[in-house]
Amino acid sequence: MGEIAERYRRRADAFERKVAAVQPDQWENQSPCERWTARDVVDHVVTMHAAMLSPVARKLEPAADPLTAFQEARAAIEDVLDDPVAALTEADTPAGTLTTEQHIDQVVSDDLVIHGWDLARATGQDETIDPVEVERLWTAAVAVPPELMAKFRTPGAFGEGIEVYGPEVPVPPEATLQDRLLGYLGRRP
Repeated sequence: MGEIAERYRRRADAFERKVAAVQPDQWENQSPCERWTARDVVDHVVTMHAAMLSPVARKLEPAADPLTAFQEARAAIEDVLDDPVAALTEADTPAGTLTTEQHIDQVVSDDLVIHGWDLARATGQDETIDPVEVERLWTAAVAVPPELMAKFRTPGAFGEGIEVYGPEVPVPPEATLQDRLLGYLGRRP
């Protein structure tokens, strides 16, 4: 198993545990994402998984509930990551030409960490992000060129209804790296 596939699986395990822990009466709880409930967070993650499958001509079928939907989306992504031809298929992305596995790593794999925090916050679960993940995501986020970050912060820049990051939320200088990351990505830690 390659590094990208291993990282995806580790992150998917953590996200799936959070989805499985959501109580039936918590799905409509407000998430830190202004227009999303807890259910919307999972729906977004599943939708983004489906988008990663498009360049390799694979699709997801609708599922009855959020946990099943995520499990099926996860299985489809893992199948792509395990298929050398599919994983290395190149496609044009907002970040340039990437292989499918690179795109998965930069988009849905990272999303699992941040949206895992969103889901945890919405449903009263442990909000602690693995410090290794925080460091990796912080390094990647601050390396994004300012003009691309500005585009990421512009609602609709990548299509109608698509919002990558909100405006940066100031945090105190002594804030933890997790809180600095969350603030940088437009969340109120």
